[in-house]
Amino acid sequence: MKIKTLDKIGGVVFLFLTIAIIVVFLSDRSFFEWAFTRHQNTLSWYIRPLFIIPIVMGAYKKSYSLIFFSIFCLFTSMFWFPKPEIVDVKVIEFLNFEKTYFTSGWSIEKVIILATILAFFTAIISLTWSRRWYGLLATVVIGAFLKIAHSLLFSGGSGISIVKPAVLGLILCILAIYFIFKREK
Repeated sequence: MKIKTLDKIGGVVFLFLTIAIIVVFLSDRSFFEWAFTRHQNTLSWYIRPLFIIPIVMGAYKKSYSLIFFSIFCLFTSMFWFPKPEIVDVKVIEFLNFEKTYFTSGWSIEKVIILATILAFFTAIISLTWSRRWYGLLATVVIGAFLKIAHSLLFSGGSGISIVKPAVLGLILCILAIYFIFKREK
C-alpha cells in the first residue's frame, strides 16, 4: 500500500476517533465530569494551543495523519494531566462557565462559535497547505484574540485565567510559523 494511502487512512482513523471522543464527552456525564476535573490542571491549558504547531506541520507536509492526530491530541489533552491539589478560584469559575456552556443546549450564538472554530481550523490547514504564510499568521493571531475575547466577554472575570496560556501559546505558534516560513525560503 502506498504511503499516501496509509496517510489518508490514518487521517480518517484519527478524524473518527476525534468525533467519537467528542460524542462521548458530550453524552456521558461521568466522563464529562472526569475530564473537567482533570482540566483543572492548567498544564493542559498551556499545552492545548501548542497543538496548532503540529497541525501546521501536518498541513506543511500535506499529511492527513499528522493533521488529524494533532487535532485528536488537542481535544484529548484536556484530561491528560491529573487533578491538581490546589486549584485557583478563577480556574474553577471559568471551568464552571465552560461546563454550563457545553450542557445548556444549542443557540444561534453556539452555532456561530462552532462555525468559527471549524473555519479557524480549516483556514490554518488550507493556508499552510497552500503556503500562504501571512494569512496563516493573521488567522492564528485573530483566532487567539477571539478565544480571549470570547472567554472574557462571556465568562466574566474568570476569563482572565486563560489569557496567559493563550498569549504564550500564540507567541510560540508565531515563532514556529516564522521558522517554517524561513525554512521554506
